[in-house]
Amino acid sequence: MTGPATGPRPVLVLTHAPHEGPGLIGRALAGTPYTLRTVLHQDAPRLPAAEDLAGLVVMGGAMDADDVAGHPGLAAERALLRAAVDADVPVLGVCLGAQLLALALGAGLHRRTAREVGFAPVDVVADDPVVGALGAVGSSPTVLHWHSDEVDLPPGATLLASSAVTEVQAFRAGSAVGLQFHPELDATMLDLWLATPDMTADLDEDEVAAIRAGGEQHLPALVPAAEKAFGAFADRVRARA
Repeated sequence: MTGPATGPRPVLVLTHAPHEGPGLIGRALAGTPYTLRTVLHQDAPRLPAAEDLAGLVVMGGAMDADDVAGHPGLAAERALLRAAVDADVPVLGVCLGAQLLALALGAGLHRRTAREVGFAPVDVVADDPVVGALGAVGSSPTVLHWHSDEVDLPPGATLLASSAVTEVQAFRAGSAVGLQFHPELDATMLDLWLATPDMTADLDEDEVAAIRAGGEQHLPALVPAAEKAFGAFADRVRARA
């Protein structure tokens, strides 16, 4: 059996917090069936087989990517990510999702070594259909960062973007792309984050004000670039569906 008998393969979007949904990724997938699931606290969640998916998207969250004891569902997410890459399923991991992807592919995680919160540039170092929509090789597009952990580059993966604080800002491993930063936000979603105590608990008033001002300055250019980036991912999903 190569896919669901009742229609096109769906996309599975795994989330870890109600305010960290797919955002612009969901908009890019318009017309393609996708399912949102959160399996963080399930010891043995029943997830679909990788070969039955048109695509897999794994979003962000505040937990550590290796905290399987506190969040047992992360183990199943990592297993599915590994299987999806092996099956050549289009995969997109954002922030925590990128870290889970890296761990699934054999990379290491480093806790609290790379705090970046706010709008700041990344250096694009290799061409890619997804990251290349945000900026050409040699450019430094400004994106939204919201993390303190970082990962090593998975064995055999291609580094796509870096920053002075975080070497692995984006990478490709076969059918999968990991983005440590957050291009999925538009102005409405940023407002939601800044109104969510779980997101701002570690920020002072000046940091919140700087992020709000950064959104006003950078999102008008970043959103259409991100829509193009996620459109490239969605094209690969539709080709498989």
